[in-house]
Amino acid sequence: MTPTTPDASTLEATDERRLHPLSWFFVLIQQLKQFIVPLLVLLFLGRGDRNDLWSVVAICLLAAYSIWQYYTYSFRIDRDSLMIRSGLFERKQRQIPFARIHNVALHQSLLHRIFRVAEVRLESAGGIKPEAEMRVLTLDDALALEALVRRRRSETPGAAAATHSDAETESGEVLVSLSNAEVIRLGLISNRGMLVVAGVFAVLAQLNPDLLTRVLRGWLQTLFGYVLSYGHGHEVAAIVTLVVIFIVVLRLFSVTLALLHYTDFQLELHGRRLTLVRGMLARLRTSTPHRRIQTWTLHEGVLHRLFKRRTLEVSTAVLDNGSHGQPRSLRELAPIGTPALCDALIHRLLPQVKWPVRDWRHLHRFAGWRLFVPHLFWTLVLAFGAYWNLGILGAGFFACWLPWGGYLAWRHARMAGYAMDDRIVAVRDGWWTRRWRFAEIGKVQAVLLKQSPVDRRLGMATLLLDTAGGSGLGAPLVLHYLPEKEARALQATLVHRISRQRLRW
Repeated sequence: MTPTTPDASTLEATDERRLHPLSWFFVLIQQLKQFIVPLLVLLFLGRGDRNDLWSVVAICLLAAYSIWQYYTYSFRIDRDSLMIRSGLFERKQRQIPFARIHNVALHQSLLHRIFRVAEVRLESAGGIKPEAEMRVLTLDDALALEALVRRRRSETPGAAAATHSDAETESGEVLVSLSNAEVIRLGLISNRGMLVVAGVFAVLAQLNPDLLTRVLRGWLQTLFGYVLSYGHGHEVAAIVTLVVIFIVVLRLFSVTLALLHYTDFQLELHGRRLTLVRGMLARLRTSTPHRRIQTWTLHEGVLHRLFKRRTLEVSTAVLDNGSHGQPRSLRELAPIGTPALCDALIHRLLPQVKWPVRDWRHLHRFAGWRLFVPHLFWTLVLAFGAYWNLGILGAGFFACWLPWGGYLAWRHARMAGYAMDDRIVAVRDGWWTRRWRFAEIGKVQAVLLKQSPVDRRLGMATLLLDTAGGSGLGAPLVLHYLPEKEARALQATLVHRISRQRLRW
């Protein structure tokens, strides 16, 4: 997706416009994706009976629907909003103010790039579905629409008070740019190769229930024969060799996926908007105001530390329900980068925030025991099951996990902590995999204090801080296992500060 100088004037005509003439074709392809597995089964495993004709009928109906959608979909650019009309029997007219559009995402698959078109999504804060999804526009029109939204938002009264307008520069300031070497490091660090293996097993299971069993049985027989071929006394060397080969193959898969997703990764700052572009075959371009960022997360695993790298992720006020297997909202500001780069990026976007935090407060003195309780419970359950089926040896095998589980809980409790100042509230946790998360106090919408029976017994509590958007899978920021009095005092302080501040999306 090579950005050109967008000419927004081509979209500002008062007449209604239609999508690209081939938009019906891309809509049809998108709808056929959910039928790809049944169609493959029909093509390779079908028996050619009369029922196979229903698949052809279904494809014809989907094609007719796609063409119908093209001829009944139109849009118009007004002064302050985007007007969209759709439907034939049930007519829909949707008017979207530019001031409410928080995220503009452009997606290009390889087929999109061949025809120089792009799919455009316009999203608002907290929305599960996009406000508008245009499949498809020419690439020039898509880039022009993105520039138009950026300029029209800067002309609204609320945005006019900003010190820098979104339209002050088209080239933008490059904040992060990943070289191919960095992308390869990202592939070596990540575990995306497991997604490929899981996907292969899922496809085999859907194609034929017995096929997966036959494949697994064949692999096990091959591996067992390989181990025996080493000769008696060399079984351990054979198993180690297989494990090494498996790890290498997974890493190759991970590197390949990283190159496909993050080649030419570039994060730019256009006034107050962050624009991210990435992808080798399929290209993704997404843009959102950086003040829409709700929470910040620094992630550092064991392999990260080996390469002296970290990952910087954020959650925005737009709920992410990305399609095409890729998230559409801004999420990874730096998929991989040195600690200095991640800290500098935080300072550039949040100059008033003091980061990294120096003064961390520890959790409750019994937090290690509290973290050990789940390990103890599940270990006893598994040990009892093993004793019932395998006897004392099986129970002893699972009981050996207890010392290691206790050590992990102790290390986690020593590492964990929280901090709060006039601007942010932050939390850190993890040992093998370490994580630092923080949010501006002005972005917090609610504070929840909760206690389990074990927490009440030990005199501790947990605080959940809710912000806009996020993944929708839970509270974005959780302060686990604080002393109860300290947690209640912290809750009262946060609520007092939140009530005296204007909520900033």
